[in-house]
Amino acid sequence: MDLELSDKRAIVTGGSRGLGKTIAWQLAAEGVSVAIAARNADVLNAAAAEIMGATGSQVVPLVVDMGDDASVDAMVASGVEALGGADILINNAATPGGGASANVQEISIERLLSDINIKTGGYLRAARAVSPHMIAKGWGRIISIGGMAARVTGNYNAGIRCASVSTLTKNLADELGPKGISAIAIHPHLLSCCRSDGR
Repeated sequence: MDLELSDKRAIVTGGSRGLGKTIAWQLAAEGVSVAIAARNADVLNAAAAEIMGATGSQVVPLVVDMGDDASVDAMVASGVEALGGADILINNAATPGGGASANVQEISIERLLSDINIKTGGYLRAARAVSPHMIAKGWGRIISIGGMAARVTGNYNAGIRCASVSTLTKNLADELGPKGISAIAIHPHLLSCCRSDGR
């Protein structure tokens, strides 16, 4: 399938494993130059080498802390420099699982705020850093991965952080849409199947 993406450049956060790695793999298979960002350098470098070896596309590994303004700004700047620009941002990085918190009495507010800082705050940081490059070109796509926890009960942390992705995305869409940038939120099911080879 040709999605006409061969001249595009993408940054994928949380791109070293799971859904993020699968997305990066599929983009690279379409001829997109990809920067994948994550915290663990060893896993990140291995994923980049694997995807690049299989697809032949440029894949750049970038270490980042999505909970830190300066780290995200530096990651985006490095990605833009390495790829020659940024047309697509895939916001995917998050603390795994969101913390089990089905009982309101058991919620750790500290953990909740940490989760929100990494996921929602990280998505916002990345969008803020990459959007000027998209605005300058008059075209861009910001795709943010939430989760079905936004629509079901049973996990306060995961539900709150995933629901906030929708609100963040709506704000980005309203502000950046007139400038040629689409913002989209996707809420995949917990049981979505992800293989590193994209199948």
